[in-house]
Amino acid sequence: MIHLHCYYSLSSPWAYFGGPRLASLCQAYPVRLELRPFDFQAVVPHTGGIPLRTRPEARQTYHALELARWSQRLNMPINLVPRFYRKQGAPSDWNKRPGWTVIAAQQAGLDAQALSQALLRALWAEERDTADEAVRVEIADGLGMPGAELVAAEQSDAVQSAYRAYGEDARSIGVFGSPTYVIEAERFWGQDRLDFVEAYLKKLKHD
Repeated sequence: MIHLHCYYSLSSPWAYFGGPRLASLCQAYPVRLELRPFDFQAVVPHTGGIPLRTRPEARQTYHALELARWSQRLNMPINLVPRFYRKQGAPSDWNKRPGWTVIAAQQAGLDAQALSQALLRALWAEERDTADEAVRVEIADGLGMPGAELVAAEQSDAVQSAYRAYGEDARSIGVFGSPTYVIEAERFWGQDRLDFVEAYLKKLKHD
């Protein structure tokens, strides 16, 4: 079994774009996927990343252009300025909360990847506030998961310890962007590197 770790933020449009293909790769190859949501704003300044809201205007406008291009390429809808994306970062944990829900689902042995993608789609394509626990409950319930139980578990020691550990691991291995896929200490940054991820999986499968 090949272990694949996905370090990302639940506010990342690139994680949203990469989700369907990541799921397909995990079905096509003998992969055990572990989603590792982490505190992007706390970690990436130490590894060379720059949060979007602090980038120069030229880079922010190009970011929007690339999102539009990938939306068209992948045939995945996106709102370039989603209503509930907090550019000012308030409250400070707005994009941590859905990550905690994903970790709770993963620890419960549920389909965390499906929940993660639904939460990302809700933020980027459906204009839903994933920082609102009622929204997270509704999304999880819609997937046949116990939404209230998952949200209640978000503040558990197990979930919070995992979230901190994922952040520490991300910093120690040099994660500077979301999503970053890691296989056997090999890093692949960005959903546009999934071709390289697949090539690496093929190599490991045949070795």
